[in-house]
Amino acid sequence: MTKDQIAAAVKAKGYQWFENGDYNFNLVAVRTSDNDAVTNKFDDFMTLSYKTGGNWMFHSWPITTDPGTYWVKDANGDGNSSGVARVKPGQYKGSHKMGKHKGQYDALVQAKNITVYRDKNKDNKYDETTTTTGIYGINIHHAGTNSENVDKWSAGCQVFKSTADFDAFLNIIKAGFKASGSSSVSLTLIESADLA
Repeated sequence: MTKDQIAAAVKAKGYQWFENGDYNFNLVAVRTSDNDAVTNKFDDFMTLSYKTGGNWMFHSWPITTDPGTYWVKDANGDGNSSGVARVKPGQYKGSHKMGKHKGQYDALVQAKNITVYRDKNKDNKYDETTTTTGIYGINIHHAGTNSENVDKWSAGCQVFKSTADFDAFLNIIKAGFKASGSSSVSLTLIESADLA
């Protein structure tokens, strides 16, 4: 997976690819699109593409874009009777800003509306028939030190497998916000099938 592949996929979807100035972040999550079965694994990727000093930088880290088995089987456990959330592919401009995940540690927290699929039949497959749009606490945060299974770590959030990876990611975001004066970043979610 390369920056050029990500850029081509984003543009092919008609989404904006940010390339003017330094630290104009392209935060693109890539969901593995093999099937709709719940894997409970960190088998997706968060990519970050941006310029610094006029040169392109590209990073990719293992994450999950999908809720863990715990929440899929107990669809009301996250407090929403409509079912567990799973972000619908799309571009969500200005969707995240710096904040605290559950009041505990620095993370990117949802600041604007995001559209999610709602799955409440507990059949261990992701359903894509019902959608809702709103502020649901769809944050970008980390799991454990180096978690193998998603389990309770995601009820719809975009979650880094490794704390160290997340810290490296967030340090770049913080440096970029400081340098550019920006206070928000756009989340774009595509599927692996979109990559050429």
